[in-house]
Amino acid sequence: MTHTIRKATADDAGRLAVLAAVTFPLACPPSSSPDDIAAHLANTLSEDHFNEYLADPDTTILAIDADGDLSGYSLLVNRPATDPDVASVLSLLPSVEISKCYVHPDYHGLGAAVELMHASLEASAALGGAGAWLGVNSQNARAIRFYEKSGFRKVGTKSFRLGSTVEHDFVLERPLP
Repeated sequence: MTHTIRKATADDAGRLAVLAAVTFPLACPPSSSPDDIAAHLANTLSEDHFNEYLADPDTTILAIDADGDLSGYSLLVNRPATDPDVASVLSLLPSVEISKCYVHPDYHGLGAAVELMHASLEASAALGGAGAWLGVNSQNARAIRFYEKSGFRKVGTKSFRLGSTVEHDFVLERPLP
């Protein structure tokens, strides 16, 4: 597989939404209802929302471009955390949120996620961050192991609304290179 990691552009919004529809459900607990997942996709990960993210000067989206197809993306938010549960536990300030970091399942186990995370951390440092943080569902053991191997450590918890349910996330943080 030939691929590059690059900053996403407005031309990528539709493909990012398609990729999000495949990858986001993989991060959800098995008990998540299809209706709640669909509502979340429509309310935060649609093509229109990706266009908004791409136009936001505080947001950076990195995409793995694999032979012309997008196989992964991360969404970095460079502004202070507004969730009081998050803001109260972060110690590495200023901190950049890695709001999303997903790789298509066809690329799992091939090193693409490691490369995307590395690029996300470098981009976060270039944005002026002293640290990076993210939220991960407390039941997503695979993602938690990946983030811990990437240097993150648990510093707190927060709630995450997924449609009609409230999920519980760990807040993880790490210093930037």
